[in-house]
Amino acid sequence: MSLQAFAYRGQPAVRLALPGGDSCTVALHGAHVLSWTTADGVERLYLSPDARFDGQSAIRGGVPICWPQFNMRGPLPKHGFVRNLAWQAESEEGDGKRRTAVLSLQSNDATRAIWPHAFHARLAVTLAPHMLRIALTIDNSGSGPWSFAAALHSYLRVDDVTQARLEGLQGANRWDAVRDDRHVELAPSLGFGTEFDSVYAAPAKPLRLVQPSGTLEISQSASCSETVVWNPGPALSAKLEDLPDDGWRQMLCVEAARIDEPVLLAPGAQWQGWQQLHVL
Repeated sequence: MSLQAFAYRGQPAVRLALPGGDSCTVALHGAHVLSWTTADGVERLYLSPDARFDGQSAIRGGVPICWPQFNMRGPLPKHGFVRNLAWQAESEEGDGKRRTAVLSLQSNDATRAIWPHAFHARLAVTLAPHMLRIALTIDNSGSGPWSFAAALHSYLRVDDVTQARLEGLQGANRWDAVRDDRHVELAPSLGFGTEFDSVYAAPAKPLRLVQPSGTLEISQSASCSETVVWNPGPALSAKLEDLPDDGWRQMLCVEAARIDEPVLLAPGAQWQGWQQLHVL
């Protein structure tokens, strides 16, 4: 079944919906998941009210795709370039219990001007009751190998981040980017209130984001060897033009990522990384 686009804040988007009330909205710009609402009417992703929807800028919130570079770790624009390009709405399939939308992007003259490699990227967004799964698949369609980093930069909505705890990273190797410090995480759960920016070796078991209103289970593919946890805190939030000064209170980024050891993809080879969010 083909996906029918509609206008979301002036930009084309597609929507998945289940009979029970769960829904999901994905912008074609960047194949960017903008909204995930469960059947109880609760929005589970944070989208900044000040996010730019101009068809060119990266969108603040939701789930941006960082590829083929993470952050400023390389010569490309921050977090790569695919989050700033228009993707194609490819297909929708499923039944009353589960729906999947697929969006795609192929290398072209514009991408080769930035990054001289042939690729085919697909994002499959699967909606089920109280569950969202986002899978990024990358194919090397060229004649030579190339390497990349990747992340699904999920902004999770919270009632108040100072009342939230993230469980499951105790014992993981951690690079604290705020303090430029490497150590093993000793805390059984993480708390937030000031700027937090850390890259963890991804644990084998799912994480749990626990807050008074409920718990979200967060899992990721083994191909995503790191988990990034980020909250700007009040000082940085006040400096970001596309985030309200108090926006840091309503969000926590927990990202499935492949950073420290880039993927080397041979011609004709394929890589996939995914993140799954499940409301318990």
